[in-house]
Amino acid sequence: MIFPRFATTVLVLCALSACSEVPRIISEYRIDVQQGNVLTQEMVSQLRPGQTKDQVRFILGTPVLVDMFHANRWDYFYWLKKGNSTKAETRRFAVFFDDDGKLARVAGDVAPAEPADGTAPPENRIREIDLGSLPTDGSVAVPPPDEPGFFGKMLNSVGL
Repeated sequence: MIFPRFATTVLVLCALSACSEVPRIISEYRIDVQQGNVLTQEMVSQLRPGQTKDQVRFILGTPVLVDMFHANRWDYFYWLKKGNSTKAETRRFAVFFDDDGKLARVAGDVAPAEPADGTAPPENRIREIDLGSLPTDGSVAVPPPDEPGFFGKMLNSVGL
């Protein structure tokens, strides 16, 4: 009578231990997860001091974070995790405006331009850029004025 109990216990333990390790012959597909604003060096290089908030929004897109306590600061975040990678790439970028709503300075995690000599970028990527030294010749195109959409045209035709 003791043998069937012992055999059943051994059989259950063997079955459970067989399920504990799954060989990874075929790995599952995992998608890339991307969140936030993608900011390129070309987009950042279009920023000039004195631009309005609308012009900055046209160039960089809508900010991820507009803090009500710091109305003159917009924060852009970017987070990318490749499917089979365990490490995520993060970027942070902040835009600061003066009291008149004009662009004063930018700071953050800016991607440097591609080095010509093949040297690696510096480890500390957070830096502040002085926009006062950039030309203010107006080479950045101003966003077009907002045109009424379909419903706006319909309301105008009715007289509202």
